[in-house]
Amino acid sequence: MPYAETVALMLADARLPTGGHTQSAGLEPAVRSGLAADGRALEEVVGYARDRLRTVVRVEAGTAVVARHLALSGVDPLAVVDHWAARTPSAAMRAASARMGRGYLRLAERLWPDVVRHLPRDTELARPVVLGVIAAVTGLDPAQVARLAAYDDAQTVVAASLKLLPVDPAAAAGWLVELHPHIELVVDAVAGLTEPHQIPACGAPMIDLWAEQHATAKMRLFHA
Repeated sequence: MPYAETVALMLADARLPTGGHTQSAGLEPAVRSGLAADGRALEEVVGYARDRLRTVVRVEAGTAVVARHLALSGVDPLAVVDHWAARTPSAAMRAASARMGRGYLRLAERLWPDVVRHLPRDTELARPVVLGVIAAVTGLDPAQVARLAAYDDAQTVVAASLKLLPVDPAAAAGWLVELHPHIELVVDAVAGLTEPHQIPACGAPMIDLWAEQHATAKMRLFHA
């Protein structure tokens, strides 16, 4: 059995093929729409990441926690997909999650083959579903997988800001530290979930709109 803490660190590593170097967690379209315009009000990046943690990420983390529980209980973890989709109204965000989920699944099949006992091979599946099954197979507990989902989103926003805005890397690291309590709020909110209907339904209409705009942009640095 893998060491759970080490697996969590590994999955949060942006150098993975599934890492944040391909994603901005929606920061790129937000910047294009005026967030921290011309490098001013850079603290808006922290606010943006915090808003994601309160909304989009609670859905993602909750889905991962429930998918983990179902896999460990012998129930098909794909039972959470419709619930996740109903709470993710943006088609662009669902598509981006499916692309990332496929990447995670291909990686997991190589590193932790037991994952494909629960999920079909080489299929586009929502990222939090795949993450939840990886957690079940590798021994991550509910709090660990929720924390991983939340931290990964926050660090993706912060990492993307270094490419999109005139940000001091030391300042960006400080932003991530500032987000730590908000990451723990996500953990507290979802770690005890066991049923698909319990997954939070937290809307973020502007983030959804930016995602839709980004999906049709002719020039972009990140996939999403």
